[in-house]
Amino acid sequence: MTDFIKMIDNINSEAYGSLKQALELGKWPDGTRLSQEQKELTMMAIIAWEQKNLPEEQRTGYLGGDQCASQKNKDLNVDPSLFAPAAGTLH
Repeated sequence: MTDFIKMIDNINSEAYGSLKQALELGKWPDGTRLSQEQKELTMMAIIAWEQKNLPEEQRTGYLGGDQCASQKNKDLNVDPSLFAPAAGTLH
């Protein structure tokens, strides 16, 4: 684990961008496909680097605010009649 932490400390923003693009595309810049293990390690490296170098709102997986997305939807003013069954339906 110490080697992994040292590796994260040595990643610069250019290398981070390259890792992120490789994960998004599923292949390295030379066209070689990432193995499942490489995908997992790359994702771990990206998340660890972001944790150390980016503000929370710019990190992978950030949803925003203090509440989850389903809680935010409760605050919307939605007309409940939009979800009522249509007249004359059997269900």
